[in-house]
Amino acid sequence: MTLGRSGAASVVLNVGGARYSLSRDLLKDFPLRRVSRLHGCRSERDVLEVCDDYDRERNEYFFDRHSEAFGFILLYVRGHGKLRFAPRMCELSFYNEMIYWGLEGAHLEYCCQRRLDDRMSDTYTFYSAADEPGTGPRQEEEEEERPRRRAGEAAPSRRWLERMRLTFEEPTSSLAAQVLASVSVVFVIVSMVVLCASTLPDWRAAAADNRSLEDRSRIIEAICIGWFTAECIVRFIISKNKCEFVKRPLNIIDLLAITPYYISVLMTVFTGENSQLQRAGVTLRVLRMMRIFWVIKLARHFIGLQTLGLTLKRCYREMVMLLVFICVAMAIFSALSQLLEHGLDLEASNKDFASIPAACWWVIISMTTVGYGDMYPITMPGRILGGVCVVSGIVLLALPITFIYHSFVQCYHELKFRSARYSRSLSTEFLN
Repeated sequence: MTLGRSGAASVVLNVGGARYSLSRDLLKDFPLRRVSRLHGCRSERDVLEVCDDYDRERNEYFFDRHSEAFGFILLYVRGHGKLRFAPRMCELSFYNEMIYWGLEGAHLEYCCQRRLDDRMSDTYTFYSAADEPGTGPRQEEEEEERPRRRAGEAAPSRRWLERMRLTFEEPTSSLAAQVLASVSVVFVIVSMVVLCASTLPDWRAAAADNRSLEDRSRIIEAICIGWFTAECIVRFIISKNKCEFVKRPLNIIDLLAITPYYISVLMTVFTGENSQLQRAGVTLRVLRMMRIFWVIKLARHFIGLQTLGLTLKRCYREMVMLLVFICVAMAIFSALSQLLEHGLDLEASNKDFASIPAACWWVIISMTTVGYGDMYPITMPGRILGGVCVVSGIVLLALPITFIYHSFVQCYHELKFRSARYSRSLSTEFLN
């Protein structure tokens, strides 16, 4: 940083009258995003985009925020306990302070997350109020976007790139983005319909008799792939960070959906449809069936699918815990069922439970209450064990659901707020 006195080794944060001294090295990697942004400021104008005021002589940054809330947040980021609401402070106000400093609802203690979910039950009303200019998350977003707008005024090319990024990344950011998203959804639906129809016996028989039908389906498939490829290439070119672009889950899904088509085309060119190359034929069928990944592209345009993906990302510990519960119960019940149904009486044994791995299938469909009926216990002890297995499955599956549910609600709130912000930008553009 070039701000402040040249010999100053520390900076002072003044938050609502409470002063905190930090070293410059600590400021660079500070856990709070808004504080760490100060390290990248190269002028006093940049600093005022992050804080409310700045004293150059004392190297002091002023933030007109809630001092007690910042104290609780600072204790949390320093590792002193878990993040909880400040006493005698509204949950929504504290949540706005969290968003201002760069935290999310997932950082809260579980009991506080429940309190926040209760207060945010009326999502639309809360976000409409919190998103007014000068308050809460909207203020932070306006402050973050202000340097971009100023840079856009100085460099029209940057402004054009930013609009292109929003058009391809945010379906609600403009009319062009909505049209582009609608076209992409249409191509996904058309490709799925063609894929499903190509597996019908009547379709295959008609394609064998009528070569033009198969050619038309291949043309439609090529057009869809061409659209997806062009969209992916454009989004890669206009992205700010190319490495980060490749690491994003949705972009990885795009590559998984597009790549098999080109591999199958190359294999067809080099091997043809020779019946002697059975292994290549199987590989081609597998690659063509991988087009089902295209349906996941809808997550880019629907909040529900985005919420599901974000929830799974944040609740991976709970999901692992659920799998551990199931595996432990499956090991116990499969061994007991194999013993009761097959191991005790070899003459009148149940052949379906001849081994523990075979019994694992019965345990998993019983614990999940699916019960296909393809195998079932026939002895009285085995049936009693089956009842215990079903009840245990219901209990074990229900234990982590509460954690996952509250995380789902929180993720939905965050994505809904983000979508509402771009929708308002769309409304302003339309009126202008």
